[in-house]
Amino acid sequence: MSASTTTPDLRHHLSERVRDTPPSGIRRFFEIAATMEDVISLGIGEPDFVSPNSAIQAGIDSLKAGRTSYTSNAGLKELRTLIVEEYDERYGVSYNPEDEVLVTVGCSEAMQLAMQALLDPGDEVLIPEPCFVSYGPNARFAGGEVVHVPTSVEHNFQVTADDIEPHLTDRSKVLFLGYPNNPTGAVLRRETLEEISRLVVEHDLMVVSDEIYDRLIYGTARERGHVCVPSIDRLKNRTVLLNGFSKNYAMTGWRLGFACAPAPILQAMHKVHQYMIMSAPTVAQEAAIAALREGQEDVERMRNSYDERRRVIVEGLNEAGLPTFEPEGAFYAFPDITSTGLTSEQFVRQLLEEEQVACVPGSAFGPSGEGYVRCSYATGLDDIKEALVRIKRFASKHQ
Repeated sequence: MSASTTTPDLRHHLSERVRDTPPSGIRRFFEIAATMEDVISLGIGEPDFVSPNSAIQAGIDSLKAGRTSYTSNAGLKELRTLIVEEYDERYGVSYNPEDEVLVTVGCSEAMQLAMQALLDPGDEVLIPEPCFVSYGPNARFAGGEVVHVPTSVEHNFQVTADDIEPHLTDRSKVLFLGYPNNPTGAVLRRETLEEISRLVVEHDLMVVSDEIYDRLIYGTARERGHVCVPSIDRLKNRTVLLNGFSKNYAMTGWRLGFACAPAPILQAMHKVHQYMIMSAPTVAQEAAIAALREGQEDVERMRNSYDERRRVIVEGLNEAGLPTFEPEGAFYAFPDITSTGLTSEQFVRQLLEEEQVACVPGSAFGPSGEGYVRCSYATGLDDIKEALVRIKRFASKHQ
């Protein structure tokens, strides 16, 4: 008897949590854009700079020296020590490199480890939105239930204690913060975090704080300085701090991040990391050491360039009749496109088809993102200026 040539339907073998999670709303439009010519991309949140020379050379030297084996599960001790020293110097936050720092495969792994370590099925994770697209899926993959906490431009896209409190239940377990924010560019004020800390303590919550853009802040926010969440006294022992080298140091492809947390939490994350990953790439860790030691001027040079582009893109979008919140961090503008009468998805699709400019629908970042689109200014200034010409032409046809 011949074997059947019918391809079986294997979808019923997939887990429900994966079946119910849609593909990334960021990637979908860029797959379309990749098939087109003369497209200017304001979409992918990736620096257009090359990694610092010091990091590149350190990576080359590491490979040439044959350092191609595993490191300790937690990462190279020298790297963990440098991370601790940086947080102490910049933010006055102290960690023990032995048991409160874990080097990971990008900030994304650190995020997943935090969710796996903290959540049991049915636990609720409060996520202010608009927010980065992976926060919700990471919580759901760990068995958590996502509770969206809307923010608005009227409050500078900051989440407040008053926003959070109505969403708290006896199942609330984790508050997930992502500031400087992707996609809005918003930052949190210290007084806002102080008010939030009261709720966190009263309701016995843990905080997961994604601070991957902490060095990329501008204007008055830069004058105030980034507010590191664990620098708030009542939050230090309740916060898992996530960060990495992708954004500040333009090291996306090296895939290196880290987490800092109180020892009992960090060691639980370490346990998952041991079984999931073993250790972060050795060559990337060597490069990160060099970046921390010698790459600070590169960070400032890139930040200054983003700041110039930020001013150009915000001014240009406003001139196009698309009111744009002034971002104080990260490298995204988030214009209001409701004057066109188009949904976020319609705007992005038609802008790509008619003017060959790629951006991301605000709805990809949560319900509060509808009516906005995300435009990354992590691309060359000439491309930004040409994209603005095209966007203004497009908007004038639809307003």
